[in-house]
Amino acid sequence: MSSAFGYALVAALGNVVGALAVTRRAAGELALIEHFVAFGAGFMLAVALVEVLPEAFARSGPAAPALVLAGYLAVHFTQHTLTPHFHFGEETHAVNRVAGTSAVVGLLLHTFFDGVAIASAFLVRPALGLMVFIAIFLHKLPEGVTVSSLMMAGGRSGGQAIGAAAMLGAATLAGVALTDQISFLVHHGLALSAGVTIYVAASNLVPEFQGKRVHKLPEGVTVSSLMMAGGRSGGQAIGAAAMLGAATLAGVALTDQISFLVHHGLALSAGVTIYVAASNLVPEFQGKRGWKLPAAFFAGAATFYVTKAILDSVS
Repeated sequence: MSSAFGYALVAALGNVVGALAVTRRAAGELALIEHFVAFGAGFMLAVALVEVLPEAFARSGPAAPALVLAGYLAVHFTQHTLTPHFHFGEETHAVNRVAGTSAVVGLLLHTFFDGVAIASAFLVRPALGLMVFIAIFLHKLPEGVTVSSLMMAGGRSGGQAIGAAAMLGAATLAGVALTDQISFLVHHGLALSAGVTIYVAASNLVPEFQGKRVHKLPEGVTVSSLMMAGGRSGGQAIGAAAMLGAATLAGVALTDQISFLVHHGLALSAGVTIYVAASNLVPEFQGKRGWKLPAAFFAGAATFYVTKAILDSVS
């Protein structure tokens, strides 16, 4: 565990480095950190899906899928339901003082599970631990930028901003220290942290660089409104939406005709589904105030389990 703690300490220092870039107003460093967002998102997703998930399923067994989902939902709850103002990246306009404090509170669970992820991965094998460390370090820099800029935008001092970033680093170290002391985390920490990692990569980092989002409404509404905004007629807009439907039908028709899709179509479509849900749809409501949209989100996840139970009972 000493190796895991050492790597976690380096990752935790990334929070402070990001905060220093803000307090020193180092434009060059901030621009570099912005690129870490995009690179880190890609690396994190790859590690989570290719390495962490298979190991999590092996360690946690049948409980793994629910634990991964729980990790994902927990981060959304703490960062975007309880926290009134949160997004990755530098805050460029004034916010009230509560916003910075609530962002720190919202990030503490996530950063704690950064430590759990590192420790759990090292329990499996050192190579996995190293890959998870790299994934976490890459988002520690923008995380430090986020919390320190929110603190300063809320009128806090540079020292307080750096202190807030250091608290996040300390939470990561606590995650490492407690993982092998708590039996539940020894067995299931990797599955929970996989859900956390997927959320951070797909729902926090990807939206920060993918530009203006297109999925303002479901696909048919999105494409038709874009067509009409571009001066096309209502008929052309409906035709464009119909083309999307035709593409879906083509996918169904071709799947059992193409051997690769017969064997691997489900895995490919899982990646597409994760992107649409986590990187397109979730960012559209995670910054909006109020409880109605978050409640609908959690209700959607709960409804899956109700539906599954019904289908299992009749099959």
